[in-house]
Amino acid sequence: MTYRVCFVCTGNICRSPMAESVFRARVEEAGLHGLVEIDSAGTGGWHEGEPADPRAASVLEEHGYRSEHAARQFQPSWFARLDLVIALDSGHLKALRRLAPTEEDARKVRLLRTYTRPSSDLHPSSSASHAPSESAGDDLDVPDPYYGGRDGFEECLEMVEAASNGLLAAVREHLEGRAA
Repeated sequence: MTYRVCFVCTGNICRSPMAESVFRARVEEAGLHGLVEIDSAGTGGWHEGEPADPRAASVLEEHGYRSEHAARQFQPSWFARLDLVIALDSGHLKALRRLAPTEEDARKVRLLRTYTRPSSDLHPSSSASHAPSESAGDDLDVPDPYYGGRDGFEECLEMVEAASNGLLAAVREHLEGRAA
């Protein structure tokens, strides 16, 4: 059975397409590409059909990630097919939980940076827990780089990469639990 993850930011042209590209690469590197489906969307539809912001695409490509993308708006009906909805900031987290048709659906929504692990935990043992950490600090938002310069996109990529290893470990743990 396929595990489905959707990353969500505001307009689906900066942060969430970056997270989608990075996580897709991590899943492929782990040999899980047939088991995990990755997508992204925005809480708003202002940019529907547009490609990723050119600065996001440039940063992704310079770091070896693919960046084919067309922006979409998240729809509440998607909760039924998704296993995990990853919000890029606390505003998205609240908006998505309000959109969730059920409490079970609301529990599918998590902040990306709750999966960030200390560097010593990037290669965890199989006995370690990979549940998201709500105690990773007060500010778990990935800042919106849209109104700033290229540095903001580089910072966004660093945060996304740092969280992707923990997210991958959590997804792998879930997949192994399904197989058992």
